[in-house]
Amino acid sequence: MNFVPLPQVDVAAVPADGLVLDVREDDEWAAGHAEGALHIPMSDFVARFGEVTEAVAENGKAFVICRVGGRSAQVTQYLVQQGIDAVNVDGGMLAWESAGRPMVADGGGPAFVV
Repeated sequence: MNFVPLPQVDVAAVPADGLVLDVREDDEWAAGHAEGALHIPMSDFVARFGEVTEAVAENGKAFVICRVGGRSAQVTQYLVQQGIDAVNVDGGMLAWESAGRPMVADGGGPAFVV
């Protein structure tokens, strides 16, 4: 069996117009997420896989993110095994927030990571 290292990038390497795939749950997403991100919770992932393939076809690569990087690493590994160009965002939304990358919250209030 060949071990393929998990592709991952620092938050600074995510292009402003890149496809950010947020796999956190609804409450986490509502509190704060990357502006323009696609939200597909890990718990819904297999059922909504077609949405991911369509988005990647349009954008070329998925930058997968969660809170700190654990769930997104699992999703990234799954996507890569399916032949999809995907990378894990190292440090997740906590690193995104710390780096000052743009965030929005549902309802228009201040965005934060929970």
